[in-house]
Amino acid sequence: MATGYRDIYITGLRNAHALEAQAIQLCQRQVERLENYPEMRERLRLHVQESQRQQERIAQILSGLGSSPSSLKDIATSITGNMAAMGHAVMQDEVVKNTFANYAFEHFEIATYRALLEMASIAGDSSAPSLLEQSLNEEMAMARWIEENLSPTVRRYMELEAQGAKSGV
Repeated sequence: MATGYRDIYITGLRNAHALEAQAIQLCQRQVERLENYPEMRERLRLHVQESQRQQERIAQILSGLGSSPSSLKDIATSITGNMAAMGHAVMQDEVVKNTFANYAFEHFEIATYRALLEMASIAGDSSAPSLLEQSLNEEMAMARWIEENLSPTVRRYMELEAQGAKSGV
């Protein structure tokens, strides 16, 4: 069965909506656990709000195309996000592992939004790029923040660990 460009694009949008559901769960679980990293907790809290707006933008684009997000995909990726966040909870260096994972995840989202921009162009959707670019810029800003804060996070972790204090989160 042949699939048109529009259908491929809609599938990409639904997948991105679900990806944001996963991002929301990942960040929310981390925010709940972070105690010794107030700047990170606040930035992740803000990123949850950004991710929720990104989901709204994608839903708006889908609606304009006569479609909607996939509840099944959203639920599945939310569960995956919760499981991924809990996977690091058992590790002594949870905050460091989460930082690595968050950095990689942000770049996955950056690639997703870049691909969606290309798909929008191919599918002839001229109304979506400004919304997709807004989300792309937010993801790029979050990735930059994580990169800029990697060294301070590792240093803080090591200082707390060396003092015998609760260091992981």
